[in-house]
Amino acid sequence: MRVISKQTLRRFWESTSGRTDAKRALEAWHREAKRATWRSPQDVKRLYASASILKGGRVVFNLCGNRYRLVVRINFKQQIVFIRFVGTHAEYDAIDAETV
Repeated sequence: MRVISKQTLRRFWESTSGRTDAKRALEAWHREAKRATWRSPQDVKRLYASASILKGGRVVFNLCGNRYRLVVRINFKQQIVFIRFVGTHAEYDAIDAETV
């Protein structure tokens, strides 16, 4: 998969000191996503059982024991993952994951 854009992830973990757990988790997720060949939401669920599949190709990943949330939109046909949101669980509660 092509992931657009790692810079969004980096900005998040650099924005606040003390998020080394987020950095490790996001870097691991990024590596796994780049290596993946997800053809359907079921492929994502096989690797990430706790991921939530939303309409419109959106997927919510729970990271670090659900402390952080990552929302992406996946174009399965073109093999592209668009990062739409990364934040704390509390920040996630304040957004609409289907429209970010």
